[in-house]
Amino acid sequence: MLGRIPAAAGRNRTLMRLLAIIVATAACTALLIVIAANFSTPEKNLERKIEHRYGVADEQYRREMSVLLGPAVLPGNRITPLHNGDEIFAAMLDGIRSAQKTITFETYIYWSGEIGDAFADALAERARAGVKVHVTLDWAGSIKMDNDLLERMRDAGVQVHHYRPLRWYNLGRLNNRTHRKLLVIDGRLGFTGGVGVADQWLGDAQSPDHWRDIHFRVEGPVVAQLQAAFNDNWMKTTGEVLNGAAYFPPLAPVGDTPAHLFIASPAGGSESMHLMYLMAIAAADETIDLAASYFVPDELITRAFIAARHRGVRVRVLLPGPHIDSVTVRFSSKASWGPLLLAGVEVYEYQPTMLHAKLLIVDEEMVSVGSTNFDIRSFRLNDEASLNMYDADFAARMTRTFEADLKNGQPYLYQEWDNRSLRHRVVETLMVPLRTQL
Repeated sequence: MLGRIPAAAGRNRTLMRLLAIIVATAACTALLIVIAANFSTPEKNLERKIEHRYGVADEQYRREMSVLLGPAVLPGNRITPLHNGDEIFAAMLDGIRSAQKTITFETYIYWSGEIGDAFADALAERARAGVKVHVTLDWAGSIKMDNDLLERMRDAGVQVHHYRPLRWYNLGRLNNRTHRKLLVIDGRLGFTGGVGVADQWLGDAQSPDHWRDIHFRVEGPVVAQLQAAFNDNWMKTTGEVLNGAAYFPPLAPVGDTPAHLFIASPAGGSESMHLMYLMAIAAADETIDLAASYFVPDELITRAFIAARHRGVRVRVLLPGPHIDSVTVRFSSKASWGPLLLAGVEVYEYQPTMLHAKLLIVDEEMVSVGSTNFDIRSFRLNDEASLNMYDADFAARMTRTFEADLKNGQPYLYQEWDNRSLRHRVVETLMVPLRTQL
């Protein structure tokens, strides 16, 4: 009997090892499934180039943009460009402080610092005054936000929620973030554009520590579409619908700019941004001006630009230069420039500081702004919101802004691209599997 004890103990150790192997294998399999789910893109992908059938000034273009992208183009809006942190933050904080009934605010980046404190204090003060304040922060984008800021707002009555926090039930969608930048005051005044709440946006783009960006103050009927865009992720996060006149009041015309704001997310309308850019490029007859903080075009976008050049369209692309917050994006982006440069696309690298603007102007007739980057992540993985305006006067104004920035850009020629170092080429090749994530 005693002789059997070592044999039994040996069998138990073997069983324990087998159990450990099974558990480890299951854990690895689960991890691989989660990673695969996060790297996957939506099933509904565009595969064919959109043909040039009309220009952006054609009523058919506006009609199709309305029905294909979602909300209708609404007349009677006033859109005011705001440049860099000094103008942008002052206008947003003034808007918050003016609120009488409701504030809805959604952003990707919210970090601790001087401007983070200012926003928290302004939102908390309004909540204490009885204003209903709702804030949606992306969990990943606000990871550098101290808990005391959250507690300060929540203690004052601000309803703050994180979008897709790190939870077991969110692991399969952890890579799908909200990148939207939306602020709506009393359902009547809106703001959208490229700016997050962090100190690198402070100032007037006067040095590499102060970024160049554009945000937009929005008034008129289209503000209701900004509010509806906020409601989209608020409902996903809280299960609550924000409605009633405090959120959606009657909005009379206040200006002359037709506009609409549309959203995209992997859960629905995932190709809306991709489709919008492809339709705009395909409709161009004379000019395309693009300022993009992150530029990683896919094959369809590249072919659309080249087709536009073959139609005689002048294409100017302004991108970050020596100051960029993502080296991986720089290498992945530059790998795709060759065919564009050969086709005659003009590429400029902005020199003074990080260029974070997101601006598309077509034929000095149509302008698109918002949170959307010109990359595959924004097209297929992020929740985004873009505001399109169809107004020649406004487009001419934004063209002057673009050309002022272009003066601070250094032309990048095909010869430079063709002569880039072997090290750069190797790194670009290594970036290829990550292009959908950048």
